[in-house]
Amino acid sequence: MKPEAGSGALHIVGTPIGNLDDLSIRALEALRRSDLIACEDTRRTRVILDRHGMKARLVSYHKFNEAARCETILAALREGKSVALVSDGGTPGISDPGALLVRRAREEWFRVVPVPGPSALTALLSASGLPPGPFTFIGFLPHRQGERRRMLSTLRPEARPLVFFESPHRILATLQDALEVLGDRQAVLGREMTKVHEEFLAGTLGAVRESLGRRSVKGEIAFLVAGADEAEARRTTGDAQPADESPARAVRRLVAAGCDRKEALRRVARERGLSRREVYRLVLRAAQDGEEE
Repeated sequence: MKPEAGSGALHIVGTPIGNLDDLSIRALEALRRSDLIACEDTRRTRVILDRHGMKARLVSYHKFNEAARCETILAALREGKSVALVSDGGTPGISDPGALLVRRAREEWFRVVPVPGPSALTALLSASGLPPGPFTFIGFLPHRQGERRRMLSTLRPEARPLVFFESPHRILATLQDALEVLGDRQAVLGREMTKVHEEFLAGTLGAVRESLGRRSVKGEIAFLVAGADEAEARRTTGDAQPADESPARAVRRLVAAGCDRKEALRRVARERGLSRREVYRLVLRAAQDGEEE
């Protein structure tokens, strides 16, 4: 049922990724007016509030309690209260929890108000020196090496620059996997962006890893890797598709070339202007009809 006018609103508030002075005036006002602030780590959010002399009720909202905590937050919205959702840094719902709560709030017709703020993604891109244009944001790769390398393999033919987030205790292993799977491409790494010890490293993946590996690595990290050139993309995908190739055969060709099955379905769907479900249905039909491999 659609709530009456004046019911609560959910504000998605972007907060600093490091430098506390990056908190916008609008974000500050949204936090000040909130009856409840849902945050990943109440201790980190409390630092921001204390800095600006604010008092507010805080409730934890993270990936381990996301589903259960939604009910608490929705109950506050039903009472007509103003709720702010923040992450430990940046904007919720990008690489941090938030999407589930937003969907639930919209289902109950509550207002959802984005309050944009700092972003590690755009900070890195702006300092990379790359010409403006499309890019592919990946976020965090899988923790396990086998899964991480398989995902990197599916990204090898991507021509757009790839942007990743990574933790300091996994970054050297991740850079090594990227080097071995993607090749020694150009890369830019940002560490502790907007903070006192901000650092950028640029060069090949091998050079960036070597430079980073000479000391103890600390801090938040984002890094960018150049996309595949045309020759690499063609080699990785098993050459260009034949003009009369069916979607089912195109999927099998990509899988045979080392592409993950889900990624192959997605790519063929995009190239043919079909939905992934339609392509999957065609693959099943081809298998049932005994189409030769």
